[in-house]
Amino acid sequence: MKTFASKRVLVTGGAGFLGSHLCERLLADGCEVLCVDNYFTGTRDNVVHLLSHPRFELMRHDVTFPLYVEVDEIYNLACPASPVHYQHDPVQTTKTSVHGAINMLGLAKRLNARIFQASTSEVYGDPEVHPQPEDYRGNVNPIGPRACYDEGKRCAETLFFDYHRHCGLSIKVARIFNTYGPRMHPNDGRVVSNFIVQALEGKPITIYGDGSQTRSFCYVDDLIEGFVRLMNSPADITGPINLGNPGEFTILELAEAVIRLTGSKSKIVHHPLPQDDPKQRQPDITRAKTLLDWKPTIPLEEGLRRTIAYFEMQINRQKVRPAE
Repeated sequence: MKTFASKRVLVTGGAGFLGSHLCERLLADGCEVLCVDNYFTGTRDNVVHLLSHPRFELMRHDVTFPLYVEVDEIYNLACPASPVHYQHDPVQTTKTSVHGAINMLGLAKRLNARIFQASTSEVYGDPEVHPQPEDYRGNVNPIGPRACYDEGKRCAETLFFDYHRHCGLSIKVARIFNTYGPRMHPNDGRVVSNFIVQALEGKPITIYGDGSQTRSFCYVDDLIEGFVRLMNSPADITGPINLGNPGEFTILELAEAVIRLTGSKSKIVHHPLPQDDPKQRQPDITRAKTLLDWKPTIPLEEGLRRTIAYFEMQINRQKVRPAE
């Protein structure tokens, strides 16, 4: 068995928002990191600063096809995670969740490697239980426009637990709630990136519905800490475990905070609520607190300030590019 400092770790979706932060953390912890991404929503720019690191390797690959590598652990993060992206090609989204899980589980079985699945709070659908504990089975529309993601992730969880029961595979399943921070895609349709970009550009802030629907926002550094703690927890802790910030805010409160922190003069405008959009989303993180000794530490306002600074830098770069 290799020591923690010499583990070789595969991160699928490693050039994405969450994946790139995870790669940084694993390198800081002394791991060798193989970052795999097909760049559908991830980008090489997210990991370009890691390319010169002696323990980092980048590979372009689509997880719907088998992958033959030698690693000790696998973090399976590959899948578009915002409605704009996962509804762009819903069949491919389902394939990424299901075929991708099958391929990564097959690899883990061959290598006898521990494998982590980045699942989602969307497995709860538009919840009828609030906040959502892990034993809640959800209220998902299996034929709606969000089903490619919701049901794809639910099926992936099924596969993980079947491999665990049938093959004795060491699995870890995390259900991720709304996460934000630097390297979010500016056009991913998520409220934090939408609101920040609109505010910085002086455009109207778009709220779907009356803004009373709630979300719980977890800063990316807190989430990655939860990932690492879950992966390194005892083998009998398989999950699923909710990872998210239990602080609950209305969408209107978020919009007002972004306007205040950016100093924007943007006005708020309302549009119809999309089909199957959850009205409430808040994690019950009792399991994470008890089993992982984990809870978020970064308040929303502090996380927003860091994220706003990132998007300001990105927007300013775009403005100067034509003159280069």
